[in-house]
Amino acid sequence: MDWVFDAGRPCLHLVNTLRSRHLPVGMELLTSPDALAEWLDLAGFGLLPVTAGELATARSLREAVNRLLTGEPLADDVRLVNEALAAVPAPPRLAMENGALRREVPKFTVAAALAVLAADAVDLGTGAEEVRICAADDCGLRFVDTSPRRTRQWCSMARCGNRAKARAHYERTKNR
Repeated sequence: MDWVFDAGRPCLHLVNTLRSRHLPVGMELLTSPDALAEWLDLAGFGLLPVTAGELATARSLREAVNRLLTGEPLADDVRLVNEALAAVPAPPRLAMENGALRREVPKFTVAAALAVLAADAVDLGTGAEEVRICAADDCGLRFVDTSPRRTRQWCSMARCGNRAKARAHYERTKNR
């Protein structure tokens, strides 16, 4: 898969698993439970077994987060994010065994990973950072604009920015 992790925030990395949103039908990267498992692993959550139901939940959460962060939220989006937050991962616990202290870490789940992503979306949506949509005609990826003047146009200078500048240069110089 062509996974991209340069949006600036984990929740936007999830949103960007649906590509080409500018087209009538976008390109779905979360095509199977195995694809979501691979994405979760690469996103830093570890290799987790994923069910078809969890895949559907992840896709629904992704679209809710997209609407919340791009200014077109529905009441159901808030409900869905809040439901995802309910599975926030349990913190580690302290245990004692034969007089020695040890750390017990609860098993991490797909629901817990989605809760972390939902919490990131809440933080991003209620904070001062700006979410932008790539200005390239053939892209549409979402990203956090961290540029000094908040004027960043492209999801990645290496991908879309470079192509756009090359096209503009070509247009300026082709008739010389």
